[in-house]
Amino acid sequence: MAPRARLAVAAVAVLAGTSIALGAMPESAGPLGSLGSLAGNAFARGDNDGVVPSTPTATPEWTPYSTQPNILMITADDLAYEDLEFMPHTRHLLAEQGTSLTEAIAPTPICVPARASLLTGQYSQNHRTVTINGERGGYASMDHTGTLPEALQEAGYDTLFTGKYLNGYGLDGTAKDVPPGWTDWRATTDMSTYNFIRPRINHNGKLTTYNRYTTYVMRDQANEMISAPERADKPWYMWLNYVAPHHGGPDEPGDPEGTSTTRPADEDKHSFDGLELPDTPNMFRTPTDAPPISASNKHFDAQGRAELRIAHEQRVEAVQALDRAVASHVLRLQETGQLDDTIIIFTSDNGYTTGGHNINGKLMHYRETQRIPVILRGPGIPAGRSLATGVGNPDIATTIMAVAGAEPGRAQDGVNIMPWLNAPAQNRVIPLSAWRVNDGSKQIYSGIRFGDWTYARFSDGSEELYDLADDPYQIRSLALLPEFADELAELRGLSEKYADCAGDTCPKEFYPAG
Repeated sequence: MAPRARLAVAAVAVLAGTSIALGAMPESAGPLGSLGSLAGNAFARGDNDGVVPSTPTATPEWTPYSTQPNILMITADDLAYEDLEFMPHTRHLLAEQGTSLTEAIAPTPICVPARASLLTGQYSQNHRTVTINGERGGYASMDHTGTLPEALQEAGYDTLFTGKYLNGYGLDGTAKDVPPGWTDWRATTDMSTYNFIRPRINHNGKLTTYNRYTTYVMRDQANEMISAPERADKPWYMWLNYVAPHHGGPDEPGDPEGTSTTRPADEDKHSFDGLELPDTPNMFRTPTDAPPISASNKHFDAQGRAELRIAHEQRVEAVQALDRAVASHVLRLQETGQLDDTIIIFTSDNGYTTGGHNINGKLMHYRETQRIPVILRGPGIPAGRSLATGVGNPDIATTIMAVAGAEPGRAQDGVNIMPWLNAPAQNRVIPLSAWRVNDGSKQIYSGIRFGDWTYARFSDGSEELYDLADDPYQIRSLALLPEFADELAELRGLSEKYADCAGDTCPKEFYPAG
């Protein structure tokens, strides 16, 4: 069958008539600053002199695609926004040719609930898979009906999956399960998911163990699916989930004994020997005026800090194979004549910090752990744009369905961000939440992110409040200062209002950023 006629929309001319030479890539293709710095933008208080203005911005006009584009979503695991500094291919081929959403966050910043939001377009309180293990945690707790892939299949798409799915997939007799909605399913099964040299993959019900580096296995699986002859028959959606730079094994000589590390590809080992930890003001520092839950963060001694430095070094080394893999997918799309008809979305399930606020991990309400890269490239998407509009990861699923012309199978908490890609930066009220890693019945905090403001209320009733415009590294909580009583009260009220929002009762308005 001849390839179908493609998009009748004005496409961005990207690399027209050129080839993608991976070997010619400079060490740094464009400054990270082009993707936005850690410091926030000053917020606009608006005509009511409060945190959130009284009048939202009217939604810009957006013309839906007349022909369904292919959609490739690439998700990294625990990739911090700042890690893009070490990904020159991704910056050059995606960010410089597309739009970077520099203030995107994971409202529940940990693996399973973040991925469930990408599957559903819902916040954690609605998809109800709120943590990794135990009650309301992991693969076993997920309702796999009404998800994004099912909606896309109904809209005429082939739906393709490869890589990590949800924690716990493959345990308790589920290794051969194929969740509904997937045309071609190639998922790693636990406990092999974090074995970087021996992953086991369920390919449509058949289990195969590979004795190769995981990133390369997933790269080749994805490129094989992109190149398949049947791709010319129908539009397709692929969710490609890399495990890097999440920690994993097996351990090697020289790995720290007391700190979990990832595992780089053999050719990338020691390529960043001696790399220091980020020199940020919040490194190994607990916020002042913070409640007990933050004040109790682990404190790292000299040995612990040395081990964290090695962990950071290995994370950066593991990202190199991921970066090359991203480039290989762009090249494969170009070679098969599909690049101009494909929307590529690059993101991470959550952020990460290695030592910031005395944390080695994610989950908490700090900017480094919430902030995720979101880069879009493809037809109709502005090229070379950095946009500091507030976005949560449920919006990604909602946007994909809008782009595909698909009818959601669930009430959507997210919004379609396509109309906003050509607009000035906007702020948005985004509810925050987190539960204990091994017990989804016990919530750690709820809160709100709006522009530069972050508010969190913990299970003991204590609160934190930060203005990122003045305090981008969240050194000092403002919650106990009388001069910020009005802001505290407003954000507390918003948190209470939206903690149980669902669908149309969730905040969807955008407001001008300062």
